[in-house]
Amino acid sequence: MTKPAANGFRMPAEWTPHERTWMAWPSPNPTFTNERELAEAREAWGAVARAVRAYEPVTLVVSPGDAESARAIVGEDVALVERELDDAWMRDIGPTFVTNGAGELAAVDWTFNGWGAQEWARWDHDAKIARHVSDLAGTRTFSTPLVNEGGAIHVDGEGTVLLTDTVQLGAGRNPGWTREEVEAEIHAHLGTTKAIWLPYGLAGDYGTYGTQGHVDIVAAFARPGVVMVHSQPDP
Repeated sequence: MTKPAANGFRMPAEWTPHERTWMAWPSPNPTFTNERELAEAREAWGAVARAVRAYEPVTLVVSPGDAESARAIVGEDVALVERELDDAWMRDIGPTFVTNGAGELAAVDWTFNGWGAQEWARWDHDAKIARHVSDLAGTRTFSTPLVNEGGAIHVDGEGTVLLTDTVQLGAGRNPGWTREEVEAEIHAHLGTTKAIWLPYGLAGDYGTYGTQGHVDIVAAFARPGVVMVHSQPDP
């Protein structure tokens, strides 16, 4: 099967105008240790959904049975769809949308395994969410065996992508893959040509419930050639 870049698709920069935001609704799981934390998370997610909806459509994926409680928090203007969920991080479990510049949209379905098959994580349902979302969006889907998440990549829209050694090359995600193989697969799906590798991510991201080094916590393009970096030199 051909890959997105070979079909003229590329991942646009984060600031590129888009038609819709997709979110996932928090459901009971290990990241929310009690009912109070879950309730607080839902209020926070709801505030984000309402804020984004003021500017563009929002579709919220909710676990079966959660639609009524979600509706009470997000209001009537947010679209709800029911699909089985494990967690609530759509940036990571959802598809990476790519475009060919001619109005056509496609979706990259990375392999998701609970941020490196971590003991606390569950991902039977979340591993299928990217395909569900791309189907709901009516887009062509490109699947890849590369284990990756949306928060583990950041692009400038002009060919450069930021990656992290401890994520894409981590033993829990892609054992046996070389740096060159990872880069080739990333470029083939994002339409990028240059990868900048960080050796590791935020120190606090390696504990329980961490992603093991997602680049979006430490570095992000503000515009082509300009990267904002989270740095804390004081131990």
